[in-house]
Amino acid sequence: MTACDQKSSASEPEKNKLSDVTLRVAQTGWSSIEEELKAAGLENTPYKIDYSVFQGGNLQLEAMAGGHIDFSLSSEIPPIFANLSEGNGNFKVVAVQEGNTLNQEVVVPKNSLIKTVADLKGKKVAYVKNTTAHYFLLKLLKEAGLEWKDIKPVELSTSDGLTALLGGNVDAFASYGVSIISAHEKGAKTIASGKDILSGNFLITVPPKLLEDKNKKAALVDLLDRLQKAHKWTRENQEQWAKVVATNTHQPVSQALTTLKEGEEQRPSIITPITTQQIKSEQDVADTFYSESLLKEKIDVKKFWTKVLNSDVEKIGLN
Repeated sequence: MTACDQKSSASEPEKNKLSDVTLRVAQTGWSSIEEELKAAGLENTPYKIDYSVFQGGNLQLEAMAGGHIDFSLSSEIPPIFANLSEGNGNFKVVAVQEGNTLNQEVVVPKNSLIKTVADLKGKKVAYVKNTTAHYFLLKLLKEAGLEWKDIKPVELSTSDGLTALLGGNVDAFASYGVSIISAHEKGAKTIASGKDILSGNFLITVPPKLLEDKNKKAALVDLLDRLQKAHKWTRENQEQWAKVVATNTHQPVSQALTTLKEGEEQRPSIITPITTQQIKSEQDVADTFYSESLLKEKIDVKKFWTKVLNSDVEKIGLN
């Protein structure tokens, strides 16, 4: 696909105005959005993109609350906690990217005697607070007949958690993405997975003020259109995309390709308009945290969702 094949959602007059727009786009773990657009030949946007990389969606939402980014893609969990911060987190959920839930695991060192989640009782377990790892660890403990208080939880970032696990400073590590891939490269073993616990709904959030700026809003819709097309490209060019993923996440191409195929088989990456069921899914997550006293107050998540872009999102990727 060449630059001349690229089609934007914006009209020609809008494109002229978009040249003054800069979207500050956050990514998790590595430059996945930037590299995917490049690989698909869709990187030549009529607006500027300032990319940044964060270790988790929780940190992205912190940056959005501080006015430092315009676009975040996170799991359902970070927005729940971000909403409790000053200014209610300064964000709105405008669309959902359906995706797979692979590489969401609880791992232990290769020589560990821990075999099951039940064995974590009384153990030091590192986890990434306010993320999928926080949630699936909580749910896995409940399934094993344990409560949060039955373990010694250690709140760490993905990189610090991996270091602690490999250094023997914690007994287990609940995390996701690149940190799990790296843990396996060092011989870590999986004792449980969040694959069947998590919804696979990844929320696209933006600052409310962005939606009031017609040019930034047009740029956002164009970016979503490009991402939808890029996702289609990766499905149709899996071997080529696997090489990009492998290079950027330091894993064998064969492993990246296997994960890509399994992920697309489980749940293809597709950006969708907001549905009532998606909102309910996040509400269930929030209620779970609250019932376990891990959320200081009960919240109504629908207050930070908006369907203002639904009609636009329904059309993305079609031309």
